Amino acid sequence: MSIKQALISVSDKTGVVELATALRQYNITILSTGGTAKLLQEAGIPVVEVGDYTGFPEMLDGRVKTLHPKVHAGILARMDLPEHRQTMEQAQIPTIDLVVVNLYPFTRTIAKPDCPFEEAIENIDIGGPTMIRAAAKNFQRVAVVTDPGDYNSLLEQLRANNGSVDDAYRFQLAQKAFSHTASYDGAISNYLTALEPSGHQRKPFPDQLNLGFTLAQPLRYGENPHQQAAFYRDMADISGSLADYHQLQGKDLSYNNIADTDAAWACVRTFDQPACVIIKHANPCGVAVADTPLAAYQKAFSTDPVSAFGGIIALNRTVGADLAKAVLQQFVEVIIAPEFSPEAGRLLADKPNIRVLTVPLANHANRFDLKRVDGGLLVQTPDDLNITADQLQVVTQLKPTREQIEDCLFAWRVAKFVKSNTIVFCANGQTLGIGAGQMSRVDSARIASIKANQANLDLHGSVVASDAFFPFRDGLDVLAQAGAKVVIQPGGSIRDEEVIAAADEQGVAMVFTGVRHFRH
Repeated sequence: MSIKQALISVSDKTGVVELATALRQYNITILSTGGTAKLLQEAGIPVVEVGDYTGFPEMLDGRVKTLHPKVHAGILARMDLPEHRQTMEQAQIPTIDLVVVNLYPFTRTIAKPDCPFEEAIENIDIGGPTMIRAAAKNFQRVAVVTDPGDYNSLLEQLRANNGSVDDAYRFQLAQKAFSHTASYDGAISNYLTALEPSGHQRKPFPDQLNLGFTLAQPLRYGENPHQQAAFYRDMADISGSLADYHQLQGKDLSYNNIADTDAAWACVRTFDQPACVIIKHANPCGVAVADTPLAAYQKAFSTDPVSAFGGIIALNRTVGADLAKAVLQQFVEVIIAPEFSPEAGRLLADKPNIRVLTVPLANHANRFDLKRVDGGLLVQTPDDLNITADQLQVVTQLKPTREQIEDCLFAWRVAKFVKSNTIVFCANGQTLGIGAGQMSRVDSARIASIKANQANLDLHGSVVASDAFFPFRDGLDVLAQAGAKVVIQPGGSIRDEEVIAAADEQGVAMVFTGVRHFRH
């Protein structure tokens, strides 16, 4: 069935003039409302305003425009049913065969830090979702478009089908439409159920948490081959997240590739200097900052060359030819950066199995961290707290130098991305040894020291970060015996005085942050 009449009413007017112009080439009558009708008329496109069409003008400041039987009967009528056809003929209501609608920008409105409650409420669309749902329900006859990105494919359908669209495409549009309204309603519910009864005080977590994710890609398998997996993108996501990655070459990403790449990218983008992070099994095995990306990579790789084998490499600067040549000397699964020079791209192309990704460099963080548990969901705000030098408390007789303080802050930032219990040895903007994920802190300290020795890295004079306090002095003793001269840790143990005394005894400076960075 060819499209004879379309209703266009959009908040996001991107491409709508071009769409309407193309529709008129098929002699499609265009109904429209408010600002959309005005825009199309100014462009010289014949439009029938909905108020004129229904004989009932817009009212209540535009709150009531399309909520009329002539509109909704035109959308919902099933012309394959004789009783529907008879009713439509008796009421002299023509069908509406195409609905192009997108909604008031509720999510963008409430994202403003000081959004007034009244403004949020006024940006709850009523007529738009009603038309979208009606058209999507009747997808066997009506095409519904909610995304300006689908305008071109709609026009391709019209060209290919002599002014109509096929069944499969209408169903595809209906799927997208219902997902669109579900996400929209979910955002409203999240906002409203996070408000105190007064409507003005906003709680950190809503009473009803609605999550919207769309399938980005199916994956070959999960963490192990016997598990199925897929990658979903947050529908509320903004530019700059890992989900914005563009793959320049290489095999398809696996579940583990994406998880490890996320850990690498989250860490590397927190540094202002040129930085490199190498990840293995979700833990950093080498992190460094330097004057150039190549120098940062070389320092990071030297931390633990054995673990870096088959790892994920992340950089926060453009990858040039010199760095590409260095990377090609090792086996690497993924390399991710904001950009690759043309020559670097040509060099990496010689190893077509290496997955090469670009992502816009942006200070992006998810609103919530989520962890599924049996029968429920743990939700928290992200750990995006960074400590500055003036927030540190020196608690020992020996005071750290300015250079040691800089290494303390570097080590502390790295420790945030290492699984607990965490111990990180550093010097001169480079990790020297990392102990991760142990059940006791003293074991993490021993492992970090062993890893440094295996890489032939000298720990004498190094700085050490511990993600949480030392429950006993034994961990501090291990660090001091390995050669550490400064320790940064949260403090807060009932044995702090014992640990401080051990540091004084060992000639080690110690600073407290007052915050910890558990990562499970």
